[in-house]
Amino acid sequence: MDYGIRGKVALVGGSSQGIGRAAAAALAAEGARVVLCARREGPLREAESAIRAANGGDVLAILADLSRPEAIERLLDGIGQRWGEIDILVTNTGGPRPGRFFDLEPSDWDVAYELLLKSALRLIRATLPAMRSRRWGRIIGVTSVSVKEPIENLILSNVFRAGVTALFKTLAREVAADGVTINTVQPGLTDTDRLRELYGEQARRRGVPTEQFMADMARNLPLKRLTQAEELGRAIAFLASEAASAITGSALAVDGGQLRAVF
Repeated sequence: MDYGIRGKVALVGGSSQGIGRAAAAALAAEGARVVLCARREGPLREAESAIRAANGGDVLAILADLSRPEAIERLLDGIGQRWGEIDILVTNTGGPRPGRFFDLEPSDWDVAYELLLKSALRLIRATLPAMRSRRWGRIIGVTSVSVKEPIENLILSNVFRAGVTALFKTLAREVAADGVTINTVQPGLTDTDRLRELYGEQARRRGVPTEQFMADMARNLPLKRLTQAEELGRAIAFLASEAASAITGSALAVDGGQLRAVF
């Protein structure tokens, strides 16, 4: 299937590793001109080289901390000078600090707000007007199954990713008639460095290897394995496609059946 996005300009946040990198690779494979951004230069350059080598397409990497407004401004200026306006926006960042309510300081809430919710707001405000004027655009937010079933010890992620979901759902109705679709994807237990970091701490407390702990968790899933980042990437590419032109305001769980919620 031709997804109809060849030549479109796609910006993918947090794309040096994990789900963001997989989304960038999937979009590049469909012929999109892909902009990678992340906070660490080494992994970002490695991802840029790997995606370009695999797809032979146009790939641009720009160092940017999406929690900082001036970094977003520089990022968008760089894209504009190279390729012009953005057609596809994938909002994605690393996760905030884990912890329970009383483990966290007020400053931790401020950091998570800037990282998860405010970064998405800033990117959308900067890119959506041009999408509406061209009457074509795709905005896809990477959230989590925690927006439906909060995850213990991840209160910051639970709260602000739910806020992102509410933002996207509300905004989708406001701009649907302008040819812009806005959706979220909800990863479940996905084999990423972030999950290994979170599970590594739990594994150490239980005195077992991280790999064993992760395998035990995977056996509790209906699919009996962890979701792979590439599977999320393909779902994001589909939502960016012409084939998904009637899908907007949706929250797509890509979780191997992990969620028990009916809605």
